[in-house]
Amino acid sequence: MLQTTVIARRTAAGPPVRRRRRGRTRLRTGLTSIVLLAICLVWIYPFVWMISSSLKTNAEIFSGLGLAPQVLQLGNFTRAWDQAHIGRYFLNTVFITGFSILITVVAVAMMGYILGRYRFPGKRLVIAGFAAAVFLPEGFTIIPVFDMVNKLHLEGSLWGITLAESGGAHVVATLLFAGYFAQLPRELEESAIMDGAGFLRVFTRIYLPLAKPVVATAIILQFLQAWNDFLLPLVLTLSRPDLRTLAVGIYSFQGQYFTDWSGMAAAATIGLLPIIILFLFLQRYFVEGIAGAVKQ
Repeated sequence: MLQTTVIARRTAAGPPVRRRRRGRTRLRTGLTSIVLLAICLVWIYPFVWMISSSLKTNAEIFSGLGLAPQVLQLGNFTRAWDQAHIGRYFLNTVFITGFSILITVVAVAMMGYILGRYRFPGKRLVIAGFAAAVFLPEGFTIIPVFDMVNKLHLEGSLWGITLAESGGAHVVATLLFAGYFAQLPRELEESAIMDGAGFLRVFTRIYLPLAKPVVATAIILQFLQAWNDFLLPLVLTLSRPDLRTLAVGIYSFQGQYFTDWSGMAAAATIGLLPIIILFLFLQRYFVEGIAGAVKQ
């Protein structure tokens, strides 16, 4: 009888307790959403201001922090695309970025496959070397890269810049591939080898198709690096201004006595749109690739 009474009291007290917990959860969720929304607005405001500045005159840009232009200055984009040769620089950047992604993803995926699936002497030293390369400033490698491009007789060409952009340790992408491949079942590899498949066939036909999220992550990382890189293209295109990339071309809007801020904002907006579009298409794979590799 006593046990029945206790159970009845707990049952009667259950729904109010659950409602209070739900209320607290909703309150925490609401407060968290408000804080994150405020942070998001602060973070995104500079990008919105840049896009609005691309539709203003230079005088309007410095008249205040408002976002709405008095009259839409669409001629800023025309001037940037034609007169400032941003159209040519855009095509140069697409060429360099596209082929550097192809070279980098293949090389990084194979390095990650070796590090993730094989054991060999000095493996820890190799990983430590990759980690140490993160702290090496890009400026320290400019002279060796420039010398290598000249010795390959690729100076003054887009292929030379592409090869230079494809270099580097690419530590994050390599370790993401290594972590992802390490957690895949070894039975897939063993059954393929029993069927007569070699190293390249096992890699290209079995493991690489399973690593689509990490491939998408590597594409995004290399795209951002090659598309936004400034120092390396600047050095390699000093003698050939027609080979400039977008990042270097945008810098040309700044003169000794005058800076075309509206034209610079228009060119920066043109350069920003492909990044946004690519990330919107690959964001799901990007999150899956990071989560899948870290799971190891």
